[in-house]
Amino acid sequence: MALYSAAAAVLVGLERGEGGLKSLVYNSGFPHVRQLYALVSETLRYASVLEKLLDGAALLQAEKKLPPQLAKVLVYDLLFGKGLKCGGRWKALAQRHRARLEAELARMKVRRKVSRNEDLLAPEKAVSTAASQVPRYVRVNILKTCVDDVIEFFKRQGYAYLGKAASVEELKALSGKKFLLDLHLPELLVFPSQTDLHDNLLYTSGHIILQDKASCLPAFLLGPVAGSHVIDACAAPGNKTSHLAAILKNKGQIFAFDVDPKRVATMNTLLTRAGVTGCQLVQQDFLTVDPGDRKYSRVTHILLDPSCSGSGMVTRGPGEEAAPSAERLQALAGFQRRVLSHALSFPALQRLVYSTCSLHQEENEDVVQAVLQEWGSAFRLVTAFPSWPCRGLAAFSGAESCLRASPAETLTHGFFVAVLERCREGAAAPSSLPAAAKENPQPGEGTEPGAAPKKRKKKKQRVKE
Repeated sequence: MALYSAAAAVLVGLERGEGGLKSLVYNSGFPHVRQLYALVSETLRYASVLEKLLDGAALLQAEKKLPPQLAKVLVYDLLFGKGLKCGGRWKALAQRHRARLEAELARMKVRRKVSRNEDLLAPEKAVSTAASQVPRYVRVNILKTCVDDVIEFFKRQGYAYLGKAASVEELKALSGKKFLLDLHLPELLVFPSQTDLHDNLLYTSGHIILQDKASCLPAFLLGPVAGSHVIDACAAPGNKTSHLAAILKNKGQIFAFDVDPKRVATMNTLLTRAGVTGCQLVQQDFLTVDPGDRKYSRVTHILLDPSCSGSGMVTRGPGEEAAPSAERLQALAGFQRRVLSHALSFPALQRLVYSTCSLHQEENEDVVQAVLQEWGSAFRLVTAFPSWPCRGLAAFSGAESCLRASPAETLTHGFFVAVLERCREGAAAPSSLPAAAKENPQPGEGTEPGAAPKKRKKKKQRVKE
């Protein structure tokens, strides 16, 4: 994979909340991870400057087929980096606009009364206390092992296991080589924020998945029972897909969509490492999928985590601000409404989870409200995870059925989740959005999320050091 394309794919992953910077770089398949990490980090550091340059030079208007993330990477290396040492046709495209980009950069310096590129960067803000306390979450991949075996493995590596957390405050207090079982999700371990497990045998062998707690919520709340047919509509890089497979116990069928061939290849690598079977990867824009295709006639569950502003991500490079323009938010929300409405048109669909890693009401409550109004009484919101402390913004009656996550309150990335269910035929459906929806049972168990998991009858293979 070419450097600039790989860097752009990582930026897309960050925007979509598919993982942290380090995880996405390591999972990219690019052979020179340090080079890729450096390029993405610096592009993020100059993100606000690059957005102004792209707007001022009207580059995306002139090159309509150039993805915005790729444009940022190219312009960074052209003006602030090493000067486009590679890139093929993308290099040639950027070089064609070099004069106008350099002119816009000069004008920006004049307006800001600075002479050096570095001076264009706003003073770097210290990472907030809340963000710095977001721990390292580790999802145990039950397709390959079990929680008890993973705990024992880490204990043999010198980590101290402190048992199940009783509160968020306990997670905040983690330090050194100590870890806990999460208080909400039964297969999630919690380590101090600076813990790096990318080279750990459990990670490289697919026995654990490094995935933020908020990112684990969509598959957990969708909760398909074993044997179900499920769509992961915007699936790459595949962490949520592998979580779905674990919930299904590899029994059933998952259709995982992504339009980009490189991201599909990355996803295939990740899912293979995780031991996922019964998953069909489809390189296709989900909006072009025919809901009437017999192939999808048994799809009862859909996980929809579409492209968003990524404003809830806390693992950002220095200086990157979560402040998309009004036009960008409007465009994203329009896409999100279309793709959510399209997902609801699958005839056998019974339950759908819509999620974003965005903080903006325009991409969250407003999207859900508009689509529910469009569909009338066919679907309703159900209360997602009743014991979760942070609820949806009061944008409409019933928005409290949605949930939100944040570094300050839940020690996670910023996230939004809504659970929609088809109204039963003959049931009295509300004429407007419900003020209070029924509580959501534990996926596949009939108890509230967070209840103790049932003991497994069979022990999974034991991990050896």
